[in-house]
Amino acid sequence: MLPIPIQKTFTYSVTNEEANFLKKGMRVAVSFGKSKIYTGLVFDIHQNAPTLYEAKDIHQILDEKPIVNETQLKHWEWIANYYMCALGDVYRASLPSAFLLESETIVYKNEAFSDEDILEDDEFLIFEALQHQSQLTIHQIVDVLGKKKVMPTVNGLIKKAAIYIREQIYETYKPKLVKYVCLNENYNSDESLNNLLLELARAKKQKDAVLTFFQLASTKKPIKVKDLEAKANVSSSILKSLVDKNIFEFYHIKTDRISFKGDTNALKNLNEFQEKALTEIKETFKQKDVTLLHGITSSGKTEVYTKLIQEVLDAGKQVLFLLPEIALTTQIITRLQFYFGNQISVFHSKYSMNERVEVWNNVLENKSKAQIILGARSSIFLPFSDLGLVVVDEEHETSYKQFEPSPRYNARDAAIVLAKMYQAKILLGSATPSLESYFNAQQNKYGFVELNRRFGNVQLPKIELIDVKEKHRKKEMKGHFSDRMLKLIQEALDVKGQVILFQNRRGYSPIVECKTCGVSPQCPNCDVSLTYHKYKHELRCHYCNYQRAMPNSCSACGSNTLDTKGFGTEQIELELKELFPDFKIGRMDLDTTRGKFGYQKIIGAFEAREIDVLVGTQMLSKGLDFDNVSLVGILNADTMLNFPDFRAHERAYQMMVQVSGRAGRSIKQGNVAIQTYNPYHQILQQVSTTNYKAMYKEQLQERWQYKYPPYYRLIKITLKHRDYNKVESGINWLFKALYNSFGENVLGPTAPAVARIRNQYIKNLVIKIPPKQSLANTKKQVSKIRNTFEAVKDFRPIRFIIDVDAY
Repeated sequence: MLPIPIQKTFTYSVTNEEANFLKKGMRVAVSFGKSKIYTGLVFDIHQNAPTLYEAKDIHQILDEKPIVNETQLKHWEWIANYYMCALGDVYRASLPSAFLLESETIVYKNEAFSDEDILEDDEFLIFEALQHQSQLTIHQIVDVLGKKKVMPTVNGLIKKAAIYIREQIYETYKPKLVKYVCLNENYNSDESLNNLLLELARAKKQKDAVLTFFQLASTKKPIKVKDLEAKANVSSSILKSLVDKNIFEFYHIKTDRISFKGDTNALKNLNEFQEKALTEIKETFKQKDVTLLHGITSSGKTEVYTKLIQEVLDAGKQVLFLLPEIALTTQIITRLQFYFGNQISVFHSKYSMNERVEVWNNVLENKSKAQIILGARSSIFLPFSDLGLVVVDEEHETSYKQFEPSPRYNARDAAIVLAKMYQAKILLGSATPSLESYFNAQQNKYGFVELNRRFGNVQLPKIELIDVKEKHRKKEMKGHFSDRMLKLIQEALDVKGQVILFQNRRGYSPIVECKTCGVSPQCPNCDVSLTYHKYKHELRCHYCNYQRAMPNSCSACGSNTLDTKGFGTEQIELELKELFPDFKIGRMDLDTTRGKFGYQKIIGAFEAREIDVLVGTQMLSKGLDFDNVSLVGILNADTMLNFPDFRAHERAYQMMVQVSGRAGRSIKQGNVAIQTYNPYHQILQQVSTTNYKAMYKEQLQERWQYKYPPYYRLIKITLKHRDYNKVESGINWLFKALYNSFGENVLGPTAPAVARIRNQYIKNLVIKIPPKQSLANTKKQVSKIRNTFEAVKDFRPIRFIIDVDAY
C-alpha cells in the first residue's frame, strides 16, 4: 500500500529471508515511478507474480515489528470502499507523517566526521560530493553514483555517522531528553563534602548552587537542571563550571512529551436520574451495540461516561473518547485526569509530530498510559489492540465530518464500524442529537436512553426572543445591541455573573462598501468579499487567506466614503469595551486561538473569572462547562436560519440550544436572549421552549417530503478547475451520464454559494439514493462513470471529488 491517491495496491518482490521476516503492517522503502521512493506498508505476503508489470525489488525493511495491526487494515479498507476514496489516501491520513519518509530527503555532511578510511568506494563518492555542496537530495545522489539503488549506501553512511539526513518535509522523530544533575561519586563521604564547601568558600554562586542541590536532594527525587537553576537563581554557566571541576555530573532521561499528572480520585456519586440512565445504558448494551444518550445540557453526561469507562478499564480494555473540537478537549482532559490520572493519552492536530508518534507507539504497545484515548476525529485511526468502548460526545457535530482532503469520512460513523470490528460498545451522547441518530434510535436500530433533568435540579435557562426590527423602528438599538440585551448584560454583571455572547462570524465586518458607488473589495482568488479585521487594519479572505491593507479610498470611484456592513466578533468586542469600560471583555474565535495553548489560555482565564464577558463563534457552543455564566446572548439568529442547506434549520436549532446550555449551570436559573428579525420563526419558537421532539417531527416531515436523509442517502460530486468552460462542459457531460443511470434522483448541476475558491471554479451534482436502492451497486455505477469521465482527454485535468454522506 503506497501513500498516494491510487486505488490499487502494488506487488514487489522479496527474497526468501525477507519474506520470512516480513509481517503485515510493517513499513518498507520501495521505489515507485521513475525515481521516487516511498514508504510502503505491507498489506499481504503471497506467491502470485503480477501479470501486467514486472515486480521491482523492495529497497529495505524499515520496521522490526508491525506498526499497524490487521483490524486497522480491515477498517481502512472499509473506509476506502464506503467513502469511495483510495486506500493510499486513508493510509496517508492515518499515520503520523514522521512515519512516511519520501525521496525528497535531504542529506548533509557531518562536520565532525574525519575518519575517511572506513568508507567504501560508493560511500566516499557521496562524501566527496558533499565537500563541494552543502546538501544533496536522494535524486542527486542517484546521479552521482550513476545507479538506482542508493538507499543502502546512504544508510551505511548514516550508520558510520559520516552524514545525517534532515527531512525537508517532515521533522524526524526524536525522543525528548530531559537533563538532570547529580553529585560526583567522589563526594559521598561527609569529610569530602566539608572539604568541598571550604573549597567553594570564595565562589559564592557555586556554593549556593551546591547548597540548593542538597536541599532538593532531600526529596530523594532526580533533580532537573532547570529546577536547580531556578531554585538557586544561578545561570547555566555556573553549573557547567561545577561539572568541569568534577563536582557535578549531568545525565539525561528520556521522557514522553505529554504525560498527565493527577492522582486518581474516586468517581463522583451519581444522582438518581444519572443512576437510572447508567442502568438503562447497560441494559440496552445487552441487545444493541450502539446506544444514543439524549441528555439535556448540563444533565451530567460526562459523569455517566466516567462510570462506564471505569468498568471497561477494570475489564482490561481500551476506551476511545471522541470529541468534536480541540477546544473541548482542554476542559474534558482536566475532568477525566482528575479520575483516571495518567491512563489518558490525547491525540489531535495541535500536537506536534513527535507527540503524535509517541501516542501512536503507546497505543500500539497497549501501555498503561494509553488506556483512554481522548481525541478529535483522526484518533479513530490509532492501532488499538483491545477496544472495549467508544464514546462519541456531542455526536451531532459537523466537525466529525472531514471535508478536505480525502478520505472524506465521518468519524462518528467510522467509529461505529471500528467498534463492531473489536466487538466493542458505542455510546453516542448529545443534548441535540442529529436527526439520523435519533431516527435510528426510533427505528430500534440503536438503543435509546434519556436523561432530562439538569444536575442538581437546576432549571433550564429562561429564553427570550428580542425583535430587532421593532427595536430599530423605535430607535432602541445601540450599535448591535438592543436596549433589552444591554439591560440583561448589566444585570448579570451587577451580580458578579459572567456573560457569553455568540456571533458566528469572526473579524470586524464581513463587507466593506463604498457609499458613493456601492463597490466592495473582492478577493482576487475567490468569489467572496473580503472581511475587514480592525486590529491589523487589513482586509482578509477567510477562504484562501489572501490579505491586503485596508484602503483609504474606493478603488473604483476614488471617494473616501468607505462604510462597513455586517458585524463579526471583533466589532462586538470593541463595542462592548466602550459600553462596559469597567469590565474585562474576551474574545474566542479562530484568530485568537491560533497557538497550541490558545484555547487553554482563554478557557482558563474565563474559568478563573478574569474575563467578565466572552464573545465568540461556534467554538463556545460545544459542551463547555462554566459554572458562573448567568446570561447567554445570541446576537443574530437569522444568519444561521437563512443558510442554503437542507440541514440549516436542524443545525440552527442545535447551535442555539447548545449555546443556551452554557447558561445557569450551577445554582440559579440562567437567562438566554436571542436577537432576531423574525421572532415568529418556528425554529426560534422551538428553541425558546427547548422542544427537541417538535423540531424533530417537523424536520423529519420535510425530509420525507423533499427526499433527504435519513430516508434517502446522498453522494455529492464536485468538479474543480481553473478554466470555467472546462468545468462547465465536464459537469454537463457528467449530468447526462448520471441522469441516464439514476434519472430524477440526480440534482444539479449547481454552483455553490462561493463558486470560485483559490482561482478554481466549482460545480456540484448530488445523487439521491432511495431507501430500497442498493448502495453498493450505486457506488459501482458511479465509479464506472467516473472512470469513463477520466478517460476523456479534455476532462482529465479536472479535479473530481466524491463525497459520500456529504452532510
